[in-house]
Amino acid sequence: MPDGGVTYEAFCATSGCGEESGPQEEREAAQQWCLRHTGRTGHDLFRRVATDHARVTREE
Repeated sequence: MPDGGVTYEAFCATSGCGEESGPQEEREAAQQWCLRHTGRTGHDLFRRVATDHARVTREE
């Protein structure tokens, strides 16, 4: 992300599924994806990942 920040993702942990929310800027968006996925498939276990970004600059 250009300005740093945090992204949230959810991955279905049901064997053989492989669906994922993709990176989301809001935690609630990833959570809503989980709820919709469970409603569609009945899958009820997810791996959730929050990734923060650090911009590092070198001092000259």
